[in-house]
Formats: sequence, structure tokens, C-alpha cells
Amino acid sequence: MTRIKRGCIARRRRTKIRLSASSSRGVHSRLTRIITQQRIRALVSAHRDRNRQKRDFRRLWITRINAVIRDNKVSYSYSKFIHNLYKKQLLLNRKILAQIAIFNRNCLYMISNEIIKNP
Repeated sequence: MTRIKRGCIARRRRTKIRLSASSSRGVHSRLTRIITQQRIRALVSAHRDRNRQKRDFRRLWITRINAVIRDNKVSYSYSKFIHNLYKKQLLLNRKILAQIAIFNRNCLYMISNEIIKNP
């Protein structure tokens, strides 16, 4: 049986892998085995951090809402505010509430005062 050289197929596969490592430094951009390991590691980190990003943004929104709600004009806790929002069936998620808290505090004060008046 004659020997088959897999030159073009293997080279095509390696160059495809190397495209993802073009921004790496040192060995991580030159050796094929290490490039594949780094690529797997990068994909794992990207998958993990997509969920972490959602978690971090939710924490940020909660912190912003809480800071504005606990301001001098309202003196109201975040948990009671959210609880009363659900009781009133106001469908505002935390992202929207945080944007209102940043850009239009008076609107958030009006919402919270309406909730406080009619629990």
C-alpha cells in the first residue's frame, strides 16, 4: 500500500484553527496543540461568562434602584418596593427601573409614592 501524505487537508485544518489564535502571544499563536487547547479554554470561558454577565447586570440594576429608592425623598427599601410593584401588577423589569432611576428620578419617585399611597 502506498503512503498517502495528508498535507493539504491537515494544513487547511491547522490554518482554520490558527485564525482564532492570531491575536495571541508567543507559543499560543504558533503551536497547533496549544492553540487548540487555548481555543477550547476560550470557548468555555465565553460560555461561562455569558451567564455571569446576566447575573452581574441584574446585580447592578438592583443596586441602582436600591440607591435611588433609599434616597432622602422616599426612604423605602428595595424589597418592599418590588413587592408592592408585584402587588400592583406593574410590569416593569429591573432594567427599565434602573434606567428610570438614572435618567428620570422624579418619575421613579412618582411611581414609588403612588405605590406607598395605595398599598
